[in-house]
Amino acid sequence: MSDIITKQGKMTPGQVRCNYTSQPNDKTALQLIKDAEVQAIIGPQNSMQADFVIQLGEKAQVPIISFSATNPSLTSLRSPYFFRAAQNDSSQVKAISAIIQAFGWRQIVPIYVDNEFGEGIISFLVDALQDIDARVPYRSAIAPSATDDEIGRELYKLMTMQTRVLVVHMAPKLGSRLFTKAKEIGMMSEGYVWIITNGIANSLNAIEPSVLESMQGVLGVKTYTPNTKELQNFTVKWKRKFQQENPSIIDADLNVLGLWAYDAASALARAVEKVGTTSFGFETTNASSNLTHVLETMGTSQNGPKLRQVLLGTRFRGLAGEFNLVNGQLESSTFQIINVNGNGERAVAFWTPGRGLSKKLNASNTPAYSTSKNNIGPIIWPGDASSVPKGWEIPTNGKKLRISVPAVGGFKEFVNVQYDNSTGTPQVTGYCIDVFKAVMETLPYAVRYEFIPFGQSSTTFDDLVYQVFLGKFDAVVGDVTILADRSNFVDFTLPYTESGVSMVVPITDNGKKNAWVFLKPLTWDLWLTSCCFFVFIGFVVWVLEHRINEDFRGNHANQIGTSLWFSFSILVFAQREKVVSNCTRFVAIIWIFVVLILTQSYTASLTSLLTVQQLQPTVTDVDQLFKNGDQNVGCQKGSFIFGMLKRMKFKESQIKQYNTTEECDELLSKGTANGGIAAAFDETPYMKLFLGKYCSKYTTVQSVYRTDGFGFVFPKGSPLVSDVSRAILNVTEGGKIKEIESAWFGKETNNCPDSNTRVSSHSLTVASFWGLFLIAGVASLTALIFSLSVFLYKERYKIFAPSVAEVSIRGKIQRILTVFDSLDSLHPAGEKLQQEKNNKVFPKGSPLVNDVSRAILNVTEGEKIKEIESAWFEKETNKCPASNALLSNNLGLASFLGLFVIDGAASLAALIFSLSRFLYKERVLTEFDSIDRFHPAGEKLLQERNNMRYERNPPN
Repeated sequence: MSDIITKQGKMTPGQVRCNYTSQPNDKTALQLIKDAEVQAIIGPQNSMQADFVIQLGEKAQVPIISFSATNPSLTSLRSPYFFRAAQNDSSQVKAISAIIQAFGWRQIVPIYVDNEFGEGIISFLVDALQDIDARVPYRSAIAPSATDDEIGRELYKLMTMQTRVLVVHMAPKLGSRLFTKAKEIGMMSEGYVWIITNGIANSLNAIEPSVLESMQGVLGVKTYTPNTKELQNFTVKWKRKFQQENPSIIDADLNVLGLWAYDAASALARAVEKVGTTSFGFETTNASSNLTHVLETMGTSQNGPKLRQVLLGTRFRGLAGEFNLVNGQLESSTFQIINVNGNGERAVAFWTPGRGLSKKLNASNTPAYSTSKNNIGPIIWPGDASSVPKGWEIPTNGKKLRISVPAVGGFKEFVNVQYDNSTGTPQVTGYCIDVFKAVMETLPYAVRYEFIPFGQSSTTFDDLVYQVFLGKFDAVVGDVTILADRSNFVDFTLPYTESGVSMVVPITDNGKKNAWVFLKPLTWDLWLTSCCFFVFIGFVVWVLEHRINEDFRGNHANQIGTSLWFSFSILVFAQREKVVSNCTRFVAIIWIFVVLILTQSYTASLTSLLTVQQLQPTVTDVDQLFKNGDQNVGCQKGSFIFGMLKRMKFKESQIKQYNTTEECDELLSKGTANGGIAAAFDETPYMKLFLGKYCSKYTTVQSVYRTDGFGFVFPKGSPLVSDVSRAILNVTEGGKIKEIESAWFGKETNNCPDSNTRVSSHSLTVASFWGLFLIAGVASLTALIFSLSVFLYKERYKIFAPSVAEVSIRGKIQRILTVFDSLDSLHPAGEKLQQEKNNKVFPKGSPLVNDVSRAILNVTEGEKIKEIESAWFEKETNKCPASNALLSNNLGLASFLGLFVIDGAASLAALIFSLSRFLYKERVLTEFDSIDRFHPAGEKLLQERNNMRYERNPPN
């Protein structure tokens, strides 16, 4: 204080009273205010004494300036006369969380002294850790008076836990004992992370070297004090004076608490100087010996309000840095991250509220706020390790992980618990167990665990998960589904199975093996279209061949029958009639192509209907279950699906539960009418196993609910979750998972054919063949128009002769039909036909007929006819292979539309061509039915008719 009084020239030593006591208490402060009438108090020294003193100062309007009471809860008192000339403990939690975030640690255990000083920081620390997704699974509180044995028991408890990141907040004296014990039991070894707050870090220079030896590798958050010239000069003077007063203590150092005390006294001296010293005094009241009455009758400082106002505005550069009280609190400044190494500390980084972590102060390349570990210098960790600890370990010297597994119910292929008859030891097997073991083997470190069966017949999976939340188990391994509501209490790993809930229903054969099944391959519209085209093609062929081909002549019934016979016989390629018109051949070729495809398709479809089993589900969706009435449904016992079905509006009486695949099969086989179920709802892995066993009876028809599959359960924030999840990815992406699936499900799934091989035959529709019919129709119409055009052109003189110009339309039509019905002698085929008739017909009653007929019999019954046939036809017939039957497929009309289009077009073209020729040659409407003498075939046919007339009526 003498140094401060010297600097403040207007103050005298008589105006300053310093009361030093080794055990300050509430009574001391009361005496200073009441008896000594002090105008301000610098103190108290710790947070436990602060509450009463602060209230006392507020009552007497005396400023209380503390340089060591750092408890954040003191701020909540909101006393206008309390000033904290030290950093609030809560200001360092952001620096601690930045360190933790930089190294990616997820769980932290605070170790703190069990008093107001220790507890004050915990809530702020937890909030800061939650902001970076870190958890505090346990809080270790140590009493201020704890013995070494009590400290050791608490540390041993921490050793059995997984978390290895420990934050220590306590006074240096208790902290020294803690680290000495931790070193003794092996907790200062590799893998541990120790972080001390500024409660110990600010006083490291006062800790004995033996204790520092136990703290090697510890990280600390320490208040940063700039090394100014003024500080250096003051430190030299302080050491000199301290050495004079304490000659037994050598090389003492001044910590930041001393600097804060000096700055607090300097601020008060500045304020007193500014206010003046002439008005010091108290307004007193009647004295009392009773403490409560004393507070009520205590006087108030006349100068206190002025000192308070001046202190709030006091700003200067002190020994500890900038002195600026914001709302009565020293403004937060920079923290230094230190690493205990050797006989002292080493700075590895700095932290500021604005820039976060940085290796140097005021670094220009530091971003706005950084928590990167690249901004932290090299650190020597406990155990002289240079690699960053992962922050957690499975305690090998502690108990094993307690892994809970479902004890009863469920599909035994997933989890099966059996007990040894002699020892009673549980033997746990199953798909989930093998996956978990494979995952544990993939981890880069060893994990000791044991399986503990849990549950009774009424136990649900939610009950099993909740046991982890209660801390009774360390994990759950089994067919546990990842659900949102469960994740509120526990953490799940990534899934290791397929996801989703499906509905399984029985299947039935819908095949109709009856006498009329041959009609089913084609739909009615295709049948009708085909029949119409057969008639149409027959008509086109008749038009094209009638005037030049004897096979298509005769009475009307014979002409109709021959035309239809020709068209339909193409189905089996058995047509006997020869065609002589090129237009007819064009139409026939296209129609043969259409019929070939149509018959092949029909044959294949009919074969499918008669031979392939057509399996269809009895129910197609959930809505159908409601439409069919009160249908029962099923789910696995203890599953969350029971609640899901109730939310889907199924009555509880409609929901039946099962434990095994056999029970599910029995319920589905009975059906609702016999006390069974119409559909089963279960998760995809279960249904996959079930269908593997009973694929011939059931099928999956709908995915009704989405889940995330099966996962392993761990406590909230467990560090094992991330490592186990990565191990699951390694197992599921490799070949190991296939080996496990094959071992547990291979027999069932291999016996089941692929569901895609089930055939459901459908009738062929006209849409599959409209292209074929269109082509056939256009071709036929083209041929028809062409033929008629030629007919009209050839017979134009007969049809359009002047003699028939005045004939009625009906008469003209009759004339055209008459001309058309005659042989076309101008066509080569018609001419040849006429000649054949002239040459091969004998006159009526000719004696040659009988003799020639007998001679024909002699030739055809002898070897001569074979010699003639061999000479003319043997080469061609030997070249022709036997024809094979063709099978058809089940198709619709759309598949044949192109063929019909081609055939129609060809037929139409031939018809147009024939009619054109007819109109050109005859020209007279009434002679349409006459023979086309300009067509070679018509000419031949006309000659044959003339010969026949000559024989019937020979000239006289």
